[in-house]
Amino acid sequence: MVKICGINDAAGFDAALAAGADLVGFVFFPPSPRAVSPAVAASLSARQAGGAGRVGLFVDPDDALLEAVLAALPLDLIQLHGAESPERCAMLRARFGRPVMKALGIAAESDLAALDRYAGAVDRFLLDAKPVPGDALPGGNARRFDWSLPTRRRIPLPWLLAGGLTPANVADAIAESGAPGVDVSSGVERARGVKDPAMVAAFVASAHAAPDAAPRRMARPAT
Repeated sequence: MVKICGINDAAGFDAALAAGADLVGFVFFPPSPRAVSPAVAASLSARQAGGAGRVGLFVDPDDALLEAVLAALPLDLIQLHGAESPERCAMLRARFGRPVMKALGIAAESDLAALDRYAGAVDRFLLDAKPVPGDALPGGNARRFDWSLPTRRRIPLPWLLAGGLTPANVADAIAESGAPGVDVSSGVERARGVKDPAMVAAFVASAHAAPDAAPRRMARPAT
């Protein structure tokens, strides 16, 4: 499974769907250079019905923001990329009737302990590089972590690997981590927040062609 995150213009959206991305992500976090409004995300999504699943990325959102986004755009998956507790994740999943993916920052094997805490509250995980002091965002910082770490612990739910992925390294990342899916944002940009259609196409092709990708590819999230 391949997710192209941080889609904020028509060129990026069209490139992701043309390349065969399984998921496209819209960022609803104003500090991000990839942030979009609910209206813009809805307009982009309307360019092509079906195809890739639509994911909304939120950072510690209040209910009002989620209500506004879902009123404009019927998301297939809610991605929570902040400090949301398992209880908060479960509440949002129940209230809004959408699958939830929780992003967890990983820097050491000990960080994987959070998997068990969230396992009953969410539907899947995103394992991303843990931000370090000076990082402006909780993700999308072009930072990677040790790809062997996920192999050292059973991951109880479907998951995606993120952090520092590019068209050149995504096949190695899948092989080393055993990831059933990958998520990229900055690694397919020609400038911060601007997707490069050629890089998007190369990334999706490399990920889907990776030896371990096909048998582990996950289905589109059920709604």
